[in-house]
Amino acid sequence: MLMTPGPTAVPEPVRDAMSRELINPDVDPRFREIYDRLTDRLATVYGVDPAVSAAEGGRDVVALGGEGILGLEAAVASLVEPGTEVLCLSNGLYGEGFADFVESYGGDPTLVAAEHDEPLPLDALDEALAADDADFDLVTIVHCETPTGTLNDVEAALDRIEAAAPGALTVVDAVSSLGGVEVPTGRIDVCLGASQKCFSAPPGLATAAVSDRAWAAMEAREPHALYANFLPFRDVSDGFPYTHLTTEVVALDAALGLLLDEGLDAVRERHAAAAARCRERGAELGLETVPSPERSSPTVTAFEVPGRAEALQERLREEHDVILATGLGEGSEDILRVGHMGHNARVERVEEAMDALAAVL
Repeated sequence: MLMTPGPTAVPEPVRDAMSRELINPDVDPRFREIYDRLTDRLATVYGVDPAVSAAEGGRDVVALGGEGILGLEAAVASLVEPGTEVLCLSNGLYGEGFADFVESYGGDPTLVAAEHDEPLPLDALDEALAADDADFDLVTIVHCETPTGTLNDVEAALDRIEAAAPGALTVVDAVSSLGGVEVPTGRIDVCLGASQKCFSAPPGLATAAVSDRAWAAMEAREPHALYANFLPFRDVSDGFPYTHLTTEVVALDAALGLLLDEGLDAVRERHAAAAARCRERGAELGLETVPSPERSSPTVTAFEVPGRAEALQERLREEHDVILATGLGEGSEDILRVGHMGHNARVERVEEAMDALAAVL
């Protein structure tokens, strides 16, 4: 049983959709119909309406062919050029990674960071925004830092950015929260998602909801790339910039259909219930979460198991056929993660995974 925080288990109706006859996305008009339905469904999940103005929270929604990290790089590649001033707000691996992307595209990153088990450094953010030489073109934030299971207070950060630097564009990585947690997309210029997390489709698509002013910024600069670039997807009425990933588009469309049939409120409640039960079971086993339960995401729980993560992961896989994830980077030996997102956000699946964990501890 796969219980990792992405990729997640793919439900049978999605696998069935993938098994149908392949559609050629370059010549078959049926593909454009599926893609349009996919982006309409994504807009509903993002909570935006492409038909309304950006001032009212409208956003264009796109789906690029590539794993979720493509979205993070494409956001930077589409908006950053030499001399672009970027504030990277971070309390984890992916927040820090934004700064690396900015450097690689010639921008000038300012990393405002906290330790990985701490909240976003909002006081330090205030100081950086208020500095005499502050002139940020872009601010990057991560909503859910998956390696530690931390759900960040993005709205508090946006409050400060909108007050102190209203001209700065905002890019938010919501890859492991979108679909399981409400995301304030209408306040974000580029809000990133991916197929393999809360949507429970296979890896292969990076999604984004993009504001009008972000599109304008992209159009005002010379692009660095074709593939890591959102701009060619703004208007695909005359075709896609490259052969799209047909099977992944069909799969995500089917997965979103399941999600919307269930209803967004019901899906979020299911995530909250699965998370609560996972942490209850962990507490019964004497396990602590990396951030406090109040700051932990409804989509993933990271338990502290100092020095034991890989050994426990191996025993779970070999003895119980349960696949969990370890931490990443410095936490690879000390953190064991249960992914209760998407199809896996069900109490009965959590119970089975935690029964197995209890047996190997």
